[in-house]
Amino acid sequence: MISKEERRTKIKFRVRNKISGTPERPRMTVFRSNKQIYVQVIDDLSGKTLAAASSLGLEKMPKKEQASKVGELIAQKAQEAGIQTVVFDRNGYLYHGRVKEVADAARKGGLKF
Repeated sequence: MISKEERRTKIKFRVRNKISGTPERPRMTVFRSNKQIYVQVIDDLSGKTLAAASSLGLEKMPKKEQASKVGELIAQKAQEAGIQTVVFDRNGYLYHGRVKEVADAARKGGLKF
């Protein structure tokens, strides 16, 4: 029997084989733990993080609201760095709940996927 972590890792590597971040269109990846959610915009060719945001300090609100705030924040930081379009990497997580909230808020903030 395959565990949840092994399943997510397999999905993650399958997705990462298909997408990659370039300087013109970097990869926006999401990591969610039980308490926090973290988002990075990464240029895979140079291996550098161009923008990052997390829910640290937003513990007083529900997790879905935290995720939408992080999505707005990453869109703002990415636009300050001159990034308009990104490739979305859900990092093996299902596209619903907090991951979807981050993506929707980033789209509202002006990022194009």
